[in-house]
Amino acid sequence: MNLIKRGQHRGVIGVESAIVMIAFVIVAAALAFVVLNMGFSTTQRAKTAIISSLSEASSSIEIAGKVTGIGDVTAGLLNVTNVPIKVASGGDSVNMNPTLTAVKYLSNSVSYDDIFVGALGTGSYVNITLAMDAAMNTGGFINANTARDTAGSGNANATAAFLYYAVNRNDNVIIDQGEHANVAIVFKSDERPSALDNLRVEILVPTGAPLTIERQVPNVTNLVVDLG
Repeated sequence: MNLIKRGQHRGVIGVESAIVMIAFVIVAAALAFVVLNMGFSTTQRAKTAIISSLSEASSSIEIAGKVTGIGDVTAGLLNVTNVPIKVASGGDSVNMNPTLTAVKYLSNSVSYDDIFVGALGTGSYVNITLAMDAAMNTGGFINANTARDTAGSGNANATAAFLYYAVNRNDNVIIDQGEHANVAIVFKSDERPSALDNLRVEILVPTGAPLTIERQVPNVTNLVVDLG
């Protein structure tokens, strides 16, 4: 009888130990799941933060060709500068509404925090002369077309920038993939750059880093000036 009792007692202890061990395993598995889940969550947040940082650090738009200008050969001054832009490869659409976008302009003699006055969102234009006609007559952005009448370029009463499309698919002020736009900068009469002046233009868009363009004005010997 004593042996049977001892055997039963040992069996009960063994069952209790197994139950305790199973409980420990279950708790450990639960803790491991929690730790792994927190690790995955932290990794995902870190990935999101890195992607967001890269997006903010890189520019949403890029130069889409040569920067050119329209010059007054007689005076040796630059009347207009034209910067072709497009959405950066793999980038999202960019809203060029003047309430969200700014164009900063600096030269040897002047500095402006924002000269962006608007965008011609409807239609496309084969050259800057036609675009400036629309900016003057339809948009009301400028008071004179200094690309068409270079001799009367002194009529521009303010240094201003506006956007127009060379390739426009949606007729709005949002630049999408496949669309090509231009930022035209019209110079005020007494602020027109001359040879060897340094120009710096920063296009600040709602998302991404600003697009910075720096050029030195060459000798103005032709109507169309190549700024590189």
